Amino acid sequence: MSREVFDQIAESWYRVRHWPRLRGELEELAQRWHSGRLLNVGCAHGADFLPFREGFELWGVDFSGVMLKQGQRFSAKLQFKANLVMADAVSLPFENEMFDCAVAVASYHHIKGKQEREAALQELKRVLKPGGEAFLTVWNWGQPRFWLRYKEARVPWRVGGKTVYRYYHLFSYGEFEKLLVKVGFEIISISPEKKYRFPVKNFSRNICALVKKQQA
Repeated sequence: MSREVFDQIAESWYRVRHWPRLRGELEELAQRWHSGRLLNVGCAHGADFLPFREGFELWGVDFSGVMLKQGQRFSAKLQFKANLVMADAVSLPFENEMFDCAVAVASYHHIKGKQEREAALQELKRVLKPGGEAFLTVWNWGQPRFWLRYKEARVPWRVGGKTVYRYYHLFSYGEFEKLLVKVGFEIISISPEKKYRFPVKNFSRNICALVKKQQA
């Protein structure tokens, strides 16, 4: 995965991702958390901020500067304020225990390298306050579109008459749970997206985890 790819797709991403894909989950979290300083990791243009516009101090990081320009455009259009910072998830430019809560929707599966993914989650834990919660989603390797394919995937996106490819590391439920425990998070829940209606979770598109930084 490269910064250049997301720079290229930023404007078209803004046009087709104008509202949260997991709106129900995020609205429930806004009610659960009520208020506080919220960090959105891999925020892109900021659609996932929408359920948190009231009562929250919004912060977002993304490593694509072009995406963040679309984020400024989006927040101005929807009339909310977000503090947007260009940064890599593996090295967050924030003080320890700065945030009350966090979301990272479809972000960590774009990080290439096992050690890098672990480092990024360690960084998230570092900047959360003790007792702070985070909602994290990644793509599930078991979803039908990826059957018989490798866990390291290149997923196409059409832009400007050409196709570019985004890097994905596809997680299994067991792998994601193991990684979160290794980093030191307490897992509150790990489940498919709400729209998934089948009794066996293994084939869902998303793996959705609500985790907590344990008290010191």
